[in-house]
Amino acid sequence: MSRRAIVIVCDSLGVGELPDAAEFGDEGSNTLGHILDTQRPSLPTLARLGLLHTLPQPASSEAPVSAFGRMAEISAGKDTTTGHWEMMGLIVEDPFRTYPNGFPDDVIAEYERRIGRKTLGNKPASGTVILDELGEEHMATGSPIVYTSADSVFQVAAHEEVIPIEELWRICAIARELMRGEHNIGRIIARPFIGPGKGHFKRTANRKDFTVTPTGETVVERATKAGKQVIGLGKIADIFDRVGITTELRTESNSDGMRKTIDLVRESQADFIFTNLVDFDSKYGHRNDAPGYAKALETFDGELATLLATMRKDDLLFITADHGCDPTDVSTDHTREYVPLLIAGPRITTGTTLGTRRTFADLGATICDYLSLGQQGLPGTSALGELHL
Repeated sequence: MSRRAIVIVCDSLGVGELPDAAEFGDEGSNTLGHILDTQRPSLPTLARLGLLHTLPQPASSEAPVSAFGRMAEISAGKDTTTGHWEMMGLIVEDPFRTYPNGFPDDVIAEYERRIGRKTLGNKPASGTVILDELGEEHMATGSPIVYTSADSVFQVAAHEEVIPIEELWRICAIARELMRGEHNIGRIIARPFIGPGKGHFKRTANRKDFTVTPTGETVVERATKAGKQVIGLGKIADIFDRVGITTELRTESNSDGMRKTIDLVRESQADFIFTNLVDFDSKYGHRNDAPGYAKALETFDGELATLLATMRKDDLLFITADHGCDPTDVSTDHTREYVPLLIAGPRITTGTTLGTRRTFADLGATICDYLSLGQQGLPGTSALGELHL
């Protein structure tokens, strides 16, 4: 059987502040560390792989059985697009635009003209809070809710019975065309929801991200050009604007993403399976829900054990994150943190420390090395030679 790479991104699972965290207002952040300190989740599989050894102070005395380390981000940002692009070998040197006071009046006026509707909101807000604040007015007027955050996002929320999914996606695509050039923003996010009224609104799995097209070649694109089959699960295809993704599978939850990943490992001939588990970030990190985050980690830990038992001899599993989102922090925004790098597989039988990697791009370089894609032009350093395969 040919070699296969499996990447699971635990969205927002940072493992401690980066040296420049204070410049982002994130001094003292430590997503995983603070969850362990406050919630004490049971994570036997992740502990065995070495996750707890990636923290500034190892939180386990158990000797890991996989390769483990942490990666620093060198791109200018702490958002989903920036993190995923860097891990696939594309450094973002110029940060995407953010709008801490909402979008300019002329931008909103042009957006309303193009979609033929007035809008509500236009301010930074928590996605769940703004639904309770403006959801009923939206249902009465048909005006979509526009909001942002500390990240580079233009989010459009609409009730599925007021603005159908396809129409919401259409008006988000219009926003994508508008928010370029001077207003180049990382992502337009469609945020559909359901529910009868305030206190009962619930976002659905029909979210869709409209990302800028990668500004250079990524590892997923290189793999596809080399004839490899690359399957993106969750929001992976959205993040790369589908460039380099041969098959896209949407997911409804972390567990749905893990089920589909396990099925692919069992049955698929794909060369590269790339999964994002967004619930850690969207449902728990951004909502400051440390107990929920801990419970989600425990569930993932059990599912991970099943995945490991399913892998074939020449599979390599990479577990990482794209940024932090400390649920014990005073804000609900992403946090500038190191991310874990765990590499496991049937051929890795002893623990190996990978140390602190200079860039997320070391992940992509390692995948290129393992799949024989060539590392020319990539910013990262492969860890493959450190694995003693």
